[in-house]
Amino acid sequence: MSQQLAWDDRALNAALERRDLAEAQRIAAGTSSKDLVTWLGRRPAAQQAVLFRLLAKDDALTVFESLSAAAQARLVGRLADDEVGQVFTEMDPDDRAGLMEELPAKVAQRLLAKLTPAELDLTSAVLGYPEGSVGRRMSPEVVSVHADWIVGDALTRVRERMAEAETIYTLPVIEDGRLLVGVVSLRDLLAGDPQTPVRDLMRRADVAYATEPVEAAARRCAAAKRLALPIVDSENRLVGILTVDDALTVLEDAAEEDQARQGGAEPLRSPYLSTPIHHIVRSRLVWLLVLAIGATLTVRVLEQFEATLSQMVVLSVFIPLLIGTGGNTGNQAATTVTRALAVGDVQPRDIFRIIAREFVTGLSLGAVLGGLGFTIITVIYGPDIGQVIGLTLLSICTLAAVAGGVIPLMARLLRADPAVFSNPFISTLLDATGLIIYFVIAKQLLGL
Repeated sequence: MSQQLAWDDRALNAALERRDLAEAQRIAAGTSSKDLVTWLGRRPAAQQAVLFRLLAKDDALTVFESLSAAAQARLVGRLADDEVGQVFTEMDPDDRAGLMEELPAKVAQRLLAKLTPAELDLTSAVLGYPEGSVGRRMSPEVVSVHADWIVGDALTRVRERMAEAETIYTLPVIEDGRLLVGVVSLRDLLAGDPQTPVRDLMRRADVAYATEPVEAAARRCAAAKRLALPIVDSENRLVGILTVDDALTVLEDAAEEDQARQGGAEPLRSPYLSTPIHHIVRSRLVWLLVLAIGATLTVRVLEQFEATLSQMVVLSVFIPLLIGTGGNTGNQAATTVTRALAVGDVQPRDIFRIIAREFVTGLSLGAVLGGLGFTIITVIYGPDIGQVIGLTLLSICTLAAVAGGVIPLMARLLRADPAVFSNPFISTLLDATGLIIYFVIAKQLLGL
């Protein structure tokens, strides 16, 4: 944050605290919408509502559309129906649909009642697709051109519709029945001869089906470096468009969700400082309970080998080292495979190739760590203990790498989020199995 912005931030806080609304309005009018969104994310909902009422109509809409759907829903709860309705009717249909998913049913129905029939049709079209599908995130406000038109007619169409369209830089090309046959860029139209048929300038379209997962469509849009991705139904008819800015937002949200779940929590879906404490507690509590229950497996293993530990207490010294190494090795493999699944580098059908790669990787890591462990422990505790630790590290690293590679694939086959089955789950699982391997090797080599 720049020095000027930091000063404005403090001045805005001070103006609102002393209820000098004129001064707060003056400061807000000279602040960019991006900085206002950042400020709103750090303030309580009541203060957000006060500032929002002070914004000019156009600024209010820009700021509101820049907020996450969860933040929009909290702000709606603090605004009067007429204030919300004014902003709601001017939102893009895909943004309206995202807000609908966060609002209580009664509030959503009141807002939908304020829409014109045309606006309601567009919003309902988006809401009609499955939750999590690209149909929910697409914009149905799309300018298309017919393949048999000439460039001059196509440009006239763009000028007539550009004010209501989500984007005009990538234009879907259709035939009768809205069948998609390609795309053409506005740049190519402007550079083309006015009498040239659009069909001669179009190229093959990268498309997404409206019912497919939005994250998959967003990755395809980003990977292909497209400004927009046409969305079609099962019969290849054009129904909307996914712009690159919406695609990047989807990918950012997915990355935040994966990061939170790999850390054993649910994503907050709103700025940390403006998230109520009970939401933060709820996002973490469920996973802590799951992991606590899973940790009882480790306790049970220790109980089963209590006699072994009593005969050679020195074995207990190495338990944190061994289970920590196993957990870290498994987490590394799981993170790598989860990322590869997310970007489409691997598929569940590659499971045997992944098992082979992770087996060799884990075996190599185990050989290095086990060799070091054997050397160091032999010097301190003698060759018998050194041999136990060396073989245990070799076994644990191999098992952990394979488990870490396979579990995300199994999650995908079960239609679950691979990130959910990642680090915390794997660590808990490998703690128990690692201890079993350790004590079995110790009993065999030491004759306990």
